Parts: sequence; structure tokens; C-alpha cells
Amino acid sequence: MTSSSTALSLEFFPPRDTAAQERLVRAAEQCASLSPTYVSVTFGAGGSTREGTLQAVRLLQGLGFDAAPHLSCVGATREHLRDLLTVYREQGVRRLVALRGDLPSGMGGVAGELRYARDLVAFVRQETGDWFHIEVAAYPETHPQATNPEADLGHFVEKMQAGANAAITQYFFNPDAYFDFVERARARGVTAPIVPGVMPITNYSQLQRFSDMCGAEIPRWIRLRLAGFGDDRASIRDFGAEVVTSLCEKLIAGGAPGLHFYTLNSADAVRTVCDRLGVAK
Repeated sequence: MTSSSTALSLEFFPPRDTAAQERLVRAAEQCASLSPTYVSVTFGAGGSTREGTLQAVRLLQGLGFDAAPHLSCVGATREHLRDLLTVYREQGVRRLVALRGDLPSGMGGVAGELRYARDLVAFVRQETGDWFHIEVAAYPETHPQATNPEADLGHFVEKMQAGANAAITQYFFNPDAYFDFVERARARGVTAPIVPGVMPITNYSQLQRFSDMCGAEIPRWIRLRLAGFGDDRASIRDFGAEVVTSLCEKLIAGGAPGLHFYTLNSADAVRTVCDRLGVAK
């Protein structure tokens, strides 16, 4: 059910030093043969990696990728966002990932002039028209700060109605959560692509930490198997590749419009899964 026609996209984060930049370049070059539709670059809490994000976008553009910076509105003024949009347009960026974002520690309740991602999407459309293809976030297992699943779905619908072109989901390991979310979104009139986000499994403690922060559920059977491997990293990687490949096969078979991989600036796990899927070019 998988093929080389499956649309792929990849997420990277801005490197903080020369060694990290070399790792990013190496990972990006190793992923080039996957021919991703685009690659995205994360944006630190409160814009803390603004310059790093821009530099990473330029670096990835120089390697031949269509690079899409993440853009967060939390802690930002309209003037700041307007300036950043101008910089990205001048850089030839045509795609954005628009997010509410998180406040960095120590900023208290300073939320910025735009409170929600729907406001950011509307602002980008107001300022730039159709220049940018806008991706937004979706949460099949419900945003950790949402009051309930229906309220969370309502917020997602508002982002799409504000002018988003497509959505990328938070990662998950239960495909039914994704298909249920898509079905409910379609019932609310959303017709745009909702691309599943995929997190490779290479490090159990890291995966636990990420999942606790973002509200992604690690099924009990996966947690127990991973815990049972202890410090056996090779077994964790092999088992993780098996789990994630199976997940992706089910997603593609069920009609997912593509796969968005959270690379963590490493190519090995992503390439392993894509090779097993038969989507590596």
C-alpha cells in the first residue's frame, strides 16, 4: 500500500553551535533522496530562536530544499510579526507553519498582541494575501490545554477557516486517533489536507519527556516493550522502526495525504522507516 508517490515532509530545529549545524547539514543531505515536498524549521518559545530559525531556513534553501519556518505569535507584537514576514518574503519563503507557540520561562503572562493561532493565520493573510502556503497544527489526541475534544476541534476548525491551507498533526501511535480526528474535522466542513506527524522511536526517555510535554499517548504495550530493553539502544531502534513503519503503513492505507517526520535533526531513523515503506526515492 506504500509507494514512492507518498508525499513526505520533514521537520528540523535550528542548530545552536557549529557542531550542531554540521549535524543538521549531514542529516538534511542524507534525507535529500527522500525528495520531501518541503522541510520545516522550528521556532523557539517566544521567538527565542528567531535568528537561528532564519539562518537554518537559508542553510536548507541553499541545500535545495523548500524550507518553511515555524512562526509563533505568543509574546510577539504585530510589528515584530510584520517585520518577520517581510524578511521571509525577501528570502523567497513561500510556506509557513503558523502556531500559537509557548511562552519561554520567566515571561509570566505576557501573551503578545495575538493570542491564538487562528489570529496569527488571519494576520498573515491580511498582511500578505496568498503569498504563503500556511500549515497549522492539529491534535488527534486533543491539545493538552484544551478543555475537551470538541472544544479543541472547534479551535482547529477556526484556524482552517481563518485561511490555513493544510494541517500537520502532533505525533501519535494510535492510528485510530488520527482517522477519528479527520472524520470529525470533515464533518465540520474541513476539506484541506490533514497530514499525520510521525515521531521515530530511538530513545525511550526522550520520547517519554516529549510525550509528557505535548500530551501524546505512548500505548502501554509500547512503553512496556521499550522499558524492557533497558539501555539496549540497538533493540530500541529496531523495535521503534518496526512500530513506526507499521503505523505509517496503516496511515497510508487509510488515505493519509502524506507523512510529516519529526527528524530531531537525525536522518537514520527516518531513512530506515522510509526504506521499509518503499517511499525512499
